[in-house]
Amino acid sequence: MTDAILSGFKGRHLLRMSDLTAAEIMGLINTAMRFKEVSEREVKKLPTLRGKTVVNLFFEASTRTRTSFEIAGKRLSADVINISAQTSSVTKGETFKDTVLNIAAMKPDALVIRHSAPGTALYASKIAGCSVVNGGDGAHAHPTQALLDLLTMTERKKNLENLNVSIIGDILHSRVARSNIAALNMFNANVTVCAPPTLLPHKMESMGVRATHSIAEAVEGADVIMMLRLQTERMAQGLFPSLREYADNFCLSAKVMKNAKKDVIIMHPGPINRGVEIASDVADGPYSVILNQVTHGVAMRMAVLYLLCGGAES
Repeated sequence: MTDAILSGFKGRHLLRMSDLTAAEIMGLINTAMRFKEVSEREVKKLPTLRGKTVVNLFFEASTRTRTSFEIAGKRLSADVINISAQTSSVTKGETFKDTVLNIAAMKPDALVIRHSAPGTALYASKIAGCSVVNGGDGAHAHPTQALLDLLTMTERKKNLENLNVSIIGDILHSRVARSNIAALNMFNANVTVCAPPTLLPHKMESMGVRATHSIAEAVEGADVIMMLRLQTERMAQGLFPSLREYADNFCLSAKVMKNAKKDVIIMHPGPINRGVEIASDVADGPYSVILNQVTHGVAMRMAVLYLLCGGAES
């Protein structure tokens, strides 16, 4: 594996997309593409991070992110430890600070953290004494999701420059949307966000995007359509009348897709709510790259761990 991204990277942590430059993002994408080839071998193992320890500390439920970080670490031969809040001393009243300090005292090389509170990964990076990767903090940031999304777009569309990307759904509570917008702006992509007025942050245009409340308008002309889950666990009552009414107006259905470009790709960070934000026939249809995103998640997280843990030539 090339050390090009290692030599140019100045940071020790990955907390948000602004930690990376466009060149570093492309370096990670190219490295992840090579790691994807490893995952297609009969023996899916490299000695790259042998002797390194990665701890996954998850205070929120997760299937894709936690599992892909675990597989990524193990495919690089790192020792991987998984800790969830439900099985930790947090249930006995231990604070987040003490949890991180105690794990740090065991001298891991990297700590992957997911938490419902924005800023927790940043705080951990100041006290942990090892590399910290933000696995998602509240509605703030999810950098590795954005990176795997960019990998998926690059594989299918070849070039991120001037790409027309529409992000549709619960923008207000979405760390995925924020991280993708920040990243796509680095490549001069044309980003449109679409949601009910109550699920769009104020002054979205200041983030360098175009906002609309019409899914038909968002779909027309898009090269990439990224659907988002309604995050009911983060929202107050009354942001929309009912799931049925939301689906009537913002579900990506076959009818809505009739106005889409013939080579459009459909993405979703998961988990998907079938029939709410996306119809089953669309989620499972020929335009969908949702499972490709999951595959790319392992490859990209291998690239990130390789970057932060100082992977050797393999």
